[in-house]
Amino acid sequence: MSRNFIKLFLSVITVFLSFNSFAQDDLLSMVEKKDEKKKEYVNNAFKSSRVINGHSIEFIGKGVLDFRILHRFGTVNSGAVNLFGLDQASMRMGFDYGVTKDLTVGVGRSTALKEFDGFIKYRPIQQSVGGKGSSPVSVVLVTGMTLTSQPWINPERKNFFSSRLGFYNQVIVGRKFSENFSAQIAPTHVHLNLVKGVNYTNDIFAVGLGARYKFTKRVAFVVDYHYILKPFEDDDDDNESSNPQFDVLKNPLSVGFDIETGGHVFQLHFSNATGMNEKAFITNTTNSWGRGEIRFGFNLSRVFTVSGNKNLSKEWK
Repeated sequence: MSRNFIKLFLSVITVFLSFNSFAQDDLLSMVEKKDEKKKEYVNNAFKSSRVINGHSIEFIGKGVLDFRILHRFGTVNSGAVNLFGLDQASMRMGFDYGVTKDLTVGVGRSTALKEFDGFIKYRPIQQSVGGKGSSPVSVVLVTGMTLTSQPWINPERKNFFSSRLGFYNQVIVGRKFSENFSAQIAPTHVHLNLVKGVNYTNDIFAVGLGARYKFTKRVAFVVDYHYILKPFEDDDDDNESSNPQFDVLKNPLSVGFDIETGGHVFQLHFSNATGMNEKAFITNTTNSWGRGEIRFGFNLSRVFTVSGNKNLSKEWK
C-alpha cells in the first residue's frame, strides 16, 4: 500500500470524525433546544388544596380522595376556666375528590351553624415553564353553595327553604416564585339569600391573600387573610352607621404551620375566624386579634387513591 494512499485514507478518516463530531454537537444542541421548548407544569405551590381557611391553587390529583378534618377551639381570651379555649370546639369534616387533575369536587359539614357545604374547583390555567403557551401563574375558579340546618329563629312565621342557602364564587391567581415561596390572590363574592334586616346587604365582596414559605423539607409557614370590601358610608347619616353589618365584621386572618408526616399533612394555626367555608368565615367573623379573640386549631388531611394512577397520591403526599 503506497504512502500517498495511507495519507489520503487518514485524511478521510480525520474529516469523517470531525464531521461526525460536529453532527453530534448539532444533534445535542437540537435536543437541548427541544428540551428547552418542552412545557413543564409547576406543582406543589402549596402542600394542601387549602391555605388554611381558603382554597389554594393546588389540586389533589385525579382519582384521589382527600379526607379533611378542620378543628377550631374557643377563643384564647376566654381564660383559664375554659382552658384558654380548649374546652370549646367547632369543626368541619369534608371529602374532596379529584375528578381530573384540574377538577375537584367536595362536600363538608360544619358544627358552626350546623352547615353543609359543597364546591366545584376548576383550574383552566396551570403555571408552567418552557414551550409554547407556558403561563407564569395558575388560575383557579371556585364556586360553592352552603346550607344551614339549624332551627329557624322565628318558627312562627313563614320560612322558606331558599333562605337557608348561601353561595360563593372566586377567582384565584397564584404563583410559585421559588421552591420555598408561593403566593396567591383571590377576589371573592358571597351571596346570602337571607340577611338580618333591610340595612344588611345580600352580597359581600372580599379579596383573599395567601402565602406559604417553606422552612425545611417538611415544615412551612402559611398565612391566610381576607380583606372585606366595605361599601361607602352614607354621608347624610350623622347619627349612626348606615352599614351595621360591616361594623361588626372583621377581616379573617389565620397564620400557621404545615407539617408533613408521611401520608398526612398536619397543620397548626391561629385564627380569629370560626367558620371554615368561604361563606362562613367571610360573613360571620366578628372576633378581633386586637382583643385576643383568637382561636387555636388544626387541619388534618389524609389522601386515598380511589382510582387511576397510584403515583398521583404519592406525589400529593
